[in-house]
Formats: sequence, structure tokens, C-alpha cells
Amino acid sequence: MSKETHEWLSNNVLVGFTEKRGKAWHYREGDDNHYVGPVPVQDVLKRLFSWEPEITPLYVPTFEEGTEEGGFVEVPGRIAVRRPDTGRVLGVFKESYNPHGFSEWLVTNVSNVLGGELAVGSAGLLKGGAVAWVQAEMPDNVTTVDGVEFRPFFNAFSSLDGTFASTYKLGVTNIVCDNTMRAAQDEDTPQVKIKSTKYSKAKVVKIREALGMVHAVADAFSEEAHRLCSTSFTDQAFERLVDELAPHPGPDGSKRAVTLAENKRDAFWNMWRQDERVAPWNGTAWGAYQAVNTYGQHVATVQNTERAERNMLNSLNGKIDEQDARTLELIGALA
Repeated sequence: MSKETHEWLSNNVLVGFTEKRGKAWHYREGDDNHYVGPVPVQDVLKRLFSWEPEITPLYVPTFEEGTEEGGFVEVPGRIAVRRPDTGRVLGVFKESYNPHGFSEWLVTNVSNVLGGELAVGSAGLLKGGAVAWVQAEMPDNVTTVDGVEFRPFFNAFSSLDGTFASTYKLGVTNIVCDNTMRAAQDEDTPQVKIKSTKYSKAKVVKIREALGMVHAVADAFSEEAHRLCSTSFTDQAFERLVDELAPHPGPDGSKRAVTLAENKRDAFWNMWRQDERVAPWNGTAWGAYQAVNTYGQHVATVQNTERAERNMLNSLNGKIDEQDARTLELIGALA
């Protein structure tokens, strides 16, 4: 499923801590997938991960020469991974592939690593059940001296179609706009990746060794946010930033290209001057960073998918981190 419907999101995405972070954009009256506190682990297991991936031989049709009759022949060295409750084939792999069941790799492993300190902030399935995540969070938001409110998280995600290895990483959610952001400018977000092979289980200990750093991420992000809030960023600097991100097409540009560029430029300026998620930090490097990050996750054109799916997949595959790194580099050069 490449395009998640509202019905899918309502039934396959669980959202916690709504009292502190609000409801997801796709919430509809009557939905029962939102929780004032943390998402109960039993709900994650029952509503999302009640099934285990099934390995089956892979067959292809075959026909006898000169006839219309035929059958099926097994493909040697290949297997299919199937979702048994729906019958959906999620991926095709070499026979050495060992699928990671979501209940074990995203719930049991996370519980073993984190103990009782963190709680589930969100969990969900995408692509018909081929991709899944569980996001554990600190129970309380953190607010910097500059009024930037955020929540560190521990993200565990995996796939049954080859999209991702089972991955465990740290990050930050900006509460005012529910944006996923880099933990700090000068260090990569700590993460561990474990491929789906028969040797997977022996590597689980690496998760705890690499990710005992949730509080360190909170401190690093607080320091970075304060540095950006303390750095002046004028309208002239923001104009140059917009020129980099949405350049004018020039005299040879088509009418459509000119319109798209102007619309994008107008959106950036509207955020800078008026948007409640950005304007409170107008005149600072943090405001500029917030404008670009918020545009990317809430305004930029989305093709062939829903925005919620696009944002989550970009968060999981590191594209948001890459975009943020480029934004911060530009801002640093222009400030």
C-alpha cells in the first residue's frame, strides 16, 4: 500500500501523549487510536503486531510447450514473506533472509533496552504492514530557556520488504509543530542497524551499548537550540536563504516554474513573519531553521503518498536528518 488512507491511519497508527502534544493531523471524531498518556504496550501488540511474518516457497507459473495447460514451479534459492492474516506478500528474498517479527524486534527488544523509564509515544504500520515503527518517549516535554519545547525519542523500526534493516536510533520531536528534527548539528544521531539474517539475535546487545544516551540527546539539542536562538538572522539573511532554497527560474523559465518558485518563496516568508510555529523566533537562526524544517514537513508538495506516510518514512530513512544538516549549513554561512 503506497498511499495510506485515513481509514488505514486510524486503524494502524497509535498516537500517545495527546494531552502534551495534541492529536495527529489525521485524527477524526470517533477514532480510538489516540491516548492521553502513553500508548499501552498491549494495544500495540494486539492492534498492530498480533501476527508474525510467514515464510513460503516462491513459485512461478509454467506452461508446457505447445499447450495452454501448465502449473507452477518453485524458484530455487528464493522465498516470499507473507502476512498471514491478510495473505499479502510483503517481500521476496534469498533463502538466507530471516524476517524480523515486529512484536519481538520493536516491542520486546525495546522493553529490554529501555526498561520502565520511557513510554510508547506512537506506533504504526505502513505499506500494508511491510514497514513498522515504535517510538518511545520521555513522559514529559523539555523546554529550553528560549521557549523551545521538545521531546527526545527512541525510534525502533523495521521492514519485511527490504526497505529498512531493523534500526534503533535517537531523535527529537519539536512539540510546537510535531516536527522530527536532528538531535544536534555537529554529531550524527546515534543509531544501530541489524540486518535480517540468521545471525541477527547475537547482535541485539549492541542496541543497549549504543543507545544509553537519551538524556545526552536532550542536553545536546537544548544547547544547539539555544545557540541558534542566540544567533541573529536578519530579513536580508533570510532573503538569501530563500534564494538558495527557491531560486528564481530566470528569464528562460516557464510560467509554471515561475509560479511554483513564487509560491514556495511566499510560503517561506509567510512562515518567517506570521506562522505561530516560526514567527516567535523571527530574527534568529532558530526561526530560519524552523521555517525550512516546518515547510518541508507540513507544506512541501507530496506526490504518490499521504503526508503522514512521507514524513514518517523520511524520518526513518534519515532524509529529514540530511535536509536539516543542509539547512543548518546554509544558515551558518548566512548568519
